[in-house]
Amino acid sequence: MHKKTTSAAVVLAGATVLASSAWASDCGSVSMAEWNWASGELMANVDAFILEHGYGCDVELVPGATTTTFASMNEKGQPDVAGELWINAVREPLAIAVEEGRLHSVVNGPITQLGEGWWIPPYTAENHPELETVLDILERPDLFPHPEDSSKGAFVGCPAGWGCQLANANLFRAFEMEDKGWILVDPGSAAGLDGSMAKAVEREENWFGYYWSPTALIGKYQMHLVPFGVEFAGSENWDNCIVKPEQDCADPQPSAWTVSEVHTVVTDDLMQEGGVVVDYLSNRIFPGPIMNSMLVYMGDEQAGGADAAIEFFIRHEDLWTQWVPADVAEKVKAAL
Repeated sequence: MHKKTTSAAVVLAGATVLASSAWASDCGSVSMAEWNWASGELMANVDAFILEHGYGCDVELVPGATTTTFASMNEKGQPDVAGELWINAVREPLAIAVEEGRLHSVVNGPITQLGEGWWIPPYTAENHPELETVLDILERPDLFPHPEDSSKGAFVGCPAGWGCQLANANLFRAFEMEDKGWILVDPGSAAGLDGSMAKAVEREENWFGYYWSPTALIGKYQMHLVPFGVEFAGSENWDNCIVKPEQDCADPQPSAWTVSEVHTVVTDDLMQEGGVVVDYLSNRIFPGPIMNSMLVYMGDEQAGGADAAIEFFIRHEDLWTQWVPADVAEKVKAAL
């Protein structure tokens, strides 16, 4: 089912309508994936609002998810834009599509400072400056006592069934954490993982575990991503062992987390004809701390992407006005 963003329904008055109509003849219709996670939902609505009200495009937001959106763009040429495509899950077919000219990456990294890894609270990092890397932390399980066995350290991994569960379990073995006095904790669910972090931080207790950014919790608690202290051990180790079930990963090697890559991807039709749309998308980047702060707002206020986009425009005018020409920025402001 296709749907228009709420922000796209804002009706402009007088001269602004006329100006928008004039722009529309240049821009035309654009379909964009509205992702089923908060940062992607926000980004899609920000893009839609700017393109519609700033450039006069006729924007349609369609439901988006990584693998299904990629497959649709690759096979059917729709939607035109995938603003926040996490490519690790589609790396090989995306590379083929780009090489063959069906799809194009116009931005590598539309959000900065993102990715997965192992985190500690900010006060833990401040109180223990000697814990510079994961290797340092692994020598101090006493600082992160397991609630049921304080003689062991607790490392909070991913819930069973998540892809990251396998990576965390295999890295736990690779770093020989059990021998160092650690227990791998299965939080049971997304709520369990979130609750584990929130409970510890709100009590100012030490916490060590897996998470990812951009997310509301990382922004809310200002969590500290810990460098592993070892290099990434190569795609052969990661793709053919670390992310596999234990029976298929007999000898996991210690490794930093694989780099999470996010691209803004467009179809060839849009690349060839998009003009201002491609120019805009190529120029807009969300700083990680700003995105995290907006996700905190969305969580606290239970705000959807359309409402959060308006809040973003109000809070961060100094940022988004750098993405567009001055006359376009004025049109966007007039539509708020």
